[in-house]
Amino acid sequence: MDSLRADPQASGDGQDHRPRQVFSGHYVPVTPTPLPAPEYVAHSSTLFRELGLSDALAHDERFTRLFSGDISVAREPMRPVGWATGYALSIYGTEYTQQCPFGTGNGYGDGRAISVFEGVFNGRRWEMQLKGGGPTPYCRGADGRAVLRSSVREFLAQEFMHALGVPTSRSLTLYMSRAETVRRPWYAPNSRSFEPDILVDNPAAITTRVAPSFLRVGQLELFARRARSQAHPGALDELRMIVVHLIERNYRSEIDPGLEFSDQLVELARLFRGRLTALVAHWIRVGYCQGNFNSDNCAAGGYTLDYGPFGFCELFDPRFQPWTGGGEHFCFFNQPAAAEANYTMFWSALRPLLKGDAEALERLDAIRDGFAGVMGEAIEAMWASKLGLASYDADLVNELLQLMVLSKVDTTILFRRLSDIPEQLSPLKESFYQPSSEQLDARWMAWLQRWRDRLTEGGDLSATSAAMKRVNPAITWREWLVAPAYEKAAAGDFSLVRALQEVFSHPYDPLPPELAATYDRLKPGEFFNAGGLSHYSCSS
Repeated sequence: MDSLRADPQASGDGQDHRPRQVFSGHYVPVTPTPLPAPEYVAHSSTLFRELGLSDALAHDERFTRLFSGDISVAREPMRPVGWATGYALSIYGTEYTQQCPFGTGNGYGDGRAISVFEGVFNGRRWEMQLKGGGPTPYCRGADGRAVLRSSVREFLAQEFMHALGVPTSRSLTLYMSRAETVRRPWYAPNSRSFEPDILVDNPAAITTRVAPSFLRVGQLELFARRARSQAHPGALDELRMIVVHLIERNYRSEIDPGLEFSDQLVELARLFRGRLTALVAHWIRVGYCQGNFNSDNCAAGGYTLDYGPFGFCELFDPRFQPWTGGGEHFCFFNQPAAAEANYTMFWSALRPLLKGDAEALERLDAIRDGFAGVMGEAIEAMWASKLGLASYDADLVNELLQLMVLSKVDTTILFRRLSDIPEQLSPLKESFYQPSSEQLDARWMAWLQRWRDRLTEGGDLSATSAAMKRVNPAITWREWLVAPAYEKAAAGDFSLVRALQEVFSHPYDPLPPELAATYDRLKPGEFFNAGGLSHYSCSS
């Protein structure tokens, strides 16, 4: 709020809750809408420890009020208002304005996400944002709320991804209100419908997510669009300011402030390319599918941001896509292509700032042109690590992927069993969703022997096995285990949320038998093609 420009048409007092066009400025000062009678659901003890906070604080009255939307408890140097930001939308490099109610793109942004705090803890800067904090000028006529179901999913997913070692926004707290409900389309019990088939009243909830910033590729894209079209006299300056802000919040430790600005931009492009390609390789490593990887859901800091239409691949399928609105272009194995499209929009947004500097533009363009190669290297290194190989073996990996499809394997169970480097096929068959055949078994055994021979060339199999278990988790996110947690939470029983939070906090540890019986098993047949479990809308 100090270093960027507020919308000059904003009310200033934060009472700015109705949809309207925002023509300029980086943010709109806006107050969140408090949850009535907030109830504590969960907090991240892991993040609290990192921040140096006491766990008891999550139950403190004023702390609860702030992070359930009542910013009136703020005291200086905090502000009595939060901030919401605008951004643009592009899908695979195509600019969209159709989702904007005004048809201009000036109404698209944080419709229910309101940042309320930024601070430095133990030398690290964090921004805290309320998801479901009420309407903003970008709410497009919606209520600005999030339901408990989606809030539990986001809270747990951020905890899980962090424990998996995947760069991500973080979870701080989760509060709910049974005094306020919101109605959303969802699925009837035992529904086999593809789209939601009923309306459901859900408790309203606010989860606080934390990151060094919530800057998105779509934000840079918005200001670049305005600069190119000369939407207002300060458009190019606002683009420069948001890029400088991105460097300060997310890259300053790696970019020398003494460099010429053009050199800082080129270095920013190189660093973001490295982060984004590494991130997508991590996603595929752990089976994560970002079902709606538009530019507005792509964090410019290079970490996972959006936890609405996401899922984890259980039955291996390169075309896995849990979100009903996503389509195959955002499926599991298409994520590198989606990332490249988003990177292209990032690159395009930087170019106006280098106008007239042919040498810097040439270097920037070369970084963009090298994206596919860097992405390919990251993916190959990921597969090599999952298989314990010193170097990537395309034939070995491609044959394995074919066998995984033919045998209908559970992705997580298979790679965890492979991490024991078995000599026989029987442990791997624990991951098969269908009976095998003699012919398929023979192919598996031939592959297994080839793979073991490669590993034996490298030496110590016990060390290789231990290394594989550090990249192949023992558990995964299984929607059919998460759904009962948010269903019970709606009635005030948070025991399953806490149980999942604990298990998700150490996903690489071997499971004791009592936990393995729940978390290390194949998806039951009745949950395939089940609305809300195998597929779901983003009704959140």
